[in-house]
Amino acid sequence: MRENVWTRWPSREALSREGLSRSRCLLAWTVRTLVLGLLLWGAFTDSHADGWKAAAGAVGVLLAALCAWAFFRSTLRHRLWPSLASFTLLQVIAVAAQMSGFGVAALVMWCGCAVSALERLPSAVALCAAGASLGAYGIVNNEDPLTTLVTGIGIALAGYTLRLDAEARGSAQRLLAQERAARVAEAETAALAERARLAREIHDVLAHSLSAQLVHLEAARLLIERGGEREQVLERVVAAREMARGGLTETRQALSALRGDLTPLEDFLGELVGTAGGAEITVTGERRALPAEASQAVRRAAQEALTNVRKHAPGARVRLRLDYRPHEVTLDVRDSGGPPGELTGTGGGYGLLGMRERAELLGGSLEAGPGKEGFVVTLKVPV
Repeated sequence: MRENVWTRWPSREALSREGLSRSRCLLAWTVRTLVLGLLLWGAFTDSHADGWKAAAGAVGVLLAALCAWAFFRSTLRHRLWPSLASFTLLQVIAVAAQMSGFGVAALVMWCGCAVSALERLPSAVALCAAGASLGAYGIVNNEDPLTTLVTGIGIALAGYTLRLDAEARGSAQRLLAQERAARVAEAETAALAERARLAREIHDVLAHSLSAQLVHLEAARLLIERGGEREQVLERVVAAREMARGGLTETRQALSALRGDLTPLEDFLGELVGTAGGAEITVTGERRALPAEASQAVRRAAQEALTNVRKHAPGARVRLRLDYRPHEVTLDVRDSGGPPGELTGTGGGYGLLGMRERAELLGGSLEAGPGKEGFVVTLKVPV
């Protein structure tokens, strides 16, 4: 529902001094000082007042200044009735000044009230209040009627111009506040996204490395429980140690990736296949550098797929196929299958789920399921 323009207050940003330059604030205080000085001068010189009458005029000026301050404060808070009460007191003081012979002070107060009403009150109320002030000004003014009319129109236009200027400044202040809030929200969103990215990298590295170590350590435990040979147990322990070293290397690679320093994807997959044993890799399509996030997704998917093969089908042959396409890169990991390993039940089962979430965040997909022989993992990432 649209707000009625006739009953709408000027915004608080428009009514406050927030956003005013130092020069404009200095100009505003200069004008107020001049008006107050003119009123005091009129109180002492107009009609040659002296004695108690001059003192009463000075008190009236100070009372008018207090009412003007109350009017500015109540309009800033959008309180209509206190604003009208202050405005009415100013009109009463102006009438009393005119009746007491302080004509200049009265005229200045009526003109100032008209300008302030048009600048700070709702439009409908402002027109009535300004009309009352300018009407009183026209009645007591001794100049030519046409001159008085032109002066009144000029005063009304001045008040309306000040209102438009204040509204424009208030709109600029609101837009500035919204822009600052948007920047803060954008920075917070970027920080959260970066934290999520770091969390994914750390999880993927640790999950792969620790899962591989767990495979060998669990195998060593089973060999010990079943009275296996010392050489077999030692082999598993040594393999776990190598996996720990590999995990440290992967951690360093992840840190390099976060810094934007990545080894070529083909070299990484070649090293990964070389350490896995029983695996081979094929690269098709036009090789090119991939964005960091896409490259990391392919690396982590390959690591997770090979780890799952070691856990669920030890000894199976693995074929990796990296296919560079015009608008995406595809990684296909297939194993030849085999009897379930002794460590099939280990792990939390969240590796492929994490890979799928990573791919979906990039607008890609990850599919995993049984193939003709063994298990197939297919990752597609747009580039």
